[in-house]
Amino acid sequence: MTELFDNIRGIYDFSPPCEELRPFVEFFSESSPERTATFAADKDFVVEMFPSWTPTFWINLGAPYNLTTGHGSYRVPPGSDILVLRDSTTTRHNRPGDHLFSVKFFPGGLEAVLGISQPGFIGTIVPLNRILPATLIARVKTAGCFQQRKTLLQDFLLASLSGRPKKDHYTALVRDSIGFFDKAGMHPNTSEVAGRHFIHSRTINRYFHHVIGLAPKKYFTIVRARAALASFLADRKQFSPEEFGYYDGSHLYKAIRQFTGRRMG
Repeated sequence: MTELFDNIRGIYDFSPPCEELRPFVEFFSESSPERTATFAADKDFVVEMFPSWTPTFWINLGAPYNLTTGHGSYRVPPGSDILVLRDSTTTRHNRPGDHLFSVKFFPGGLEAVLGISQPGFIGTIVPLNRILPATLIARVKTAGCFQQRKTLLQDFLLASLSGRPKKDHYTALVRDSIGFFDKAGMHPNTSEVAGRHFIHSRTINRYFHHVIGLAPKKYFTIVRARAALASFLADRKQFSPEEFGYYDGSHLYKAIRQFTGRRMG
């Protein structure tokens, strides 16, 4: 299965975070053993995901899997848990008994909630026990269901957030810039986004590198491509490249090919 092109969400259950965490956490999710078994049909399967720069906790509740990123290949044994930044195309090679619980943060969300800067995770896979207490991970694994696991992690993140400084100029400005870019139809360039905050484009570049780990132009290119491709695949007849800041179809097709390595079809 390939993200965006295929319905990789079909084997997962999802739950949004509470109101206080919504600016920082996109969702909690857990693969359904029943739906995974039906999909896999007792065969190994692959899930390919494109770059998103979203720090994600993967807590392994089932079989071992192999992970391939733009930086190397890794084997994740049963019972091993990791943090993945997804700064490159990330592919999980799964066994039929795959069972994964995950927490996906928005870019910069990890720093806002836990005080951990995500650029330090570029190009690497991090054991999750370096981020979360081992006792908490153990409790999550022995919990009886998805909602119990979510509650354990959510309560921990809320407690951490409440102890963090309320004002963080870097992350707040980057979050506001991302929101502005989205609400403005994904048309603004870096200078226009910087102008919203009355700062120079070099300054906003520095802020994005500090919070996310790459320049705003590159990040917005990823956001635009992901949103445009999802919209195109959902309704090809009504889709308009101009709505996502592309000049025409050729401009869009080239951007999608650069982002995914695949043709839109």
